[in-house]
Amino acid sequence: MPSIQFRDLAEMDYKKAWDIQESLFAALTQHKYNDQTHHGSNYPDGYLLFVEHPHVFTLGKSGEVSNLLVNEEVLQQHGASFYRINRGGDITYHGPGQIVGYPILNLQAFGFGIRDYVFALEQVIINTLEHIGIASGRIEGASGVWLETGKTTHQRKICAIGVRASRGITMHGFAFNVNTDLSFYRLINPCGFTDRGVTSVEQETGKKADVETIKSMLKAEFAAVFKSEIIDGLT
Repeated sequence: MPSIQFRDLAEMDYKKAWDIQESLFAALTQHKYNDQTHHGSNYPDGYLLFVEHPHVFTLGKSGEVSNLLVNEEVLQQHGASFYRINRGGDITYHGPGQIVGYPILNLQAFGFGIRDYVFALEQVIINTLEHIGIASGRIEGASGVWLETGKTTHQRKICAIGVRASRGITMHGFAFNVNTDLSFYRLINPCGFTDRGVTSVEQETGKKADVETIKSMLKAEFAAVFKSEIIDGLT
């Protein structure tokens, strides 16, 4: 069974968390190479980070900067920062009340290609939302997890997904709106869409959710979907 080391970074600046990802990505890539040349390593098959960021907008390498609808001065007024980053996808928002998950995984250990991997990430969120009593699903041609997927109107995203994979190692991941201030999405075209909305667990249920409880659900579902052992305490 694959093993994943887990760490909750709590609240952390985006760039600092990105640097941690890059370090783990480089280490796992090296571990994978060592396994292929020397065999018998005891390194984990991946890492899983949870984090909550201060207000920040990130633009993927295939995104359009025009989907950021305000200038730097307005961002500063909102206490928000902006980064161009090396994941796929367009622009998204991270902020308080949102659970961001960064899996850094050796996909070979899980038997996944990149499409299977994104599908599995979506399934983790879909299963977690089912525990909460929120029905969700996928929309063809639009990554992430959505509500009202069977309708042509009122579709709204509750979890964005944007990943990078190189040499079979992943980084970046998902942004799950739990108690998120959705007003920040007015400053962007979320994920490049102009005709679809965003939502959160709080918005859908009418009450604040217990973030720690949802984190526990996410970890359990991640272990189940990825058929892996999650070990607390990243070394």
